[in-house]
Amino acid sequence: MLIDWFTVGAQALNFVVLVWLLKRFLYQPVLDAIDAREARIAKQLGDAQATQHDAQTQRDALRQKADGFDRERAGLLAQATQAAAAERERLLNAARQAADELGAKRREALEAEASHLDRELGERARREVFAISRKVLTDLAATSLDERIADVFMRHLRALDETARAELATALQASAQTARIRSAFDLPAAQQAAIQAAVDDTFGATVALRFETAADLVSGIELVAGGQKLSWSIAHHLEALEHLVTDVVAPQPEVAPIAPMADPTRLGAT
Repeated sequence: MLIDWFTVGAQALNFVVLVWLLKRFLYQPVLDAIDAREARIAKQLGDAQATQHDAQTQRDALRQKADGFDRERAGLLAQATQAAAAERERLLNAARQAADELGAKRREALEAEASHLDRELGERARREVFAISRKVLTDLAATSLDERIADVFMRHLRALDETARAELATALQASAQTARIRSAFDLPAAQQAAIQAAVDDTFGATVALRFETAADLVSGIELVAGGQKLSWSIAHHLEALEHLVTDVVAPQPEVAPIAPMADPTRLGAT
């Protein structure tokens, strides 16, 4: 078989031209596209790494801020808890103080009401006792109770000791005003004359007297002169009895003997 070298050379030339054409118009653009794609991918990877780094940085910053917020929240919660506890304690103290004050006011009101009731009952009982005592004594006495009280007053006046008589005499002499005989009832003229005579006999001189009626004296009579007063009344007997009963009823730390009732005739400064 004969070899056509011209044909072989032409085919070789065609192959070389074909390779050059392929390299020039096919392989090189593909390689360039591949290089450009690799460069773009590398750039994207770099951008992604930078973005990831930024994201990590931001994540760390956010975590630090979150930790700071948690610490701040815990601090605020602790402060709020302490403030709430303090406010609760203050409110409890205020409520306790208000309750104590209200209780004290109620106790004071009850004590005042009880005291007022005691005074009212005492005053009413005193009036009733005086009324009953006056009626009983009037029924039992041979004369009226008023006359009997005047007689008793004159008897005590004449029975004064030297010291009391001297004090009254000094008061009568030093007083620029007229001595007064005060009684809870209107003294008849005969009793006024008897009392005047008893006073004159007691002090050995004529003493100017002015007779007055005093509603505050309960079944009693008194001589008032120069700041001194000599009095006798059923009320004094009842007061002495009241003091005695109070001393007996009231709780005592130690048992003490009961003092005798005092003489209801009183001499003292007005």
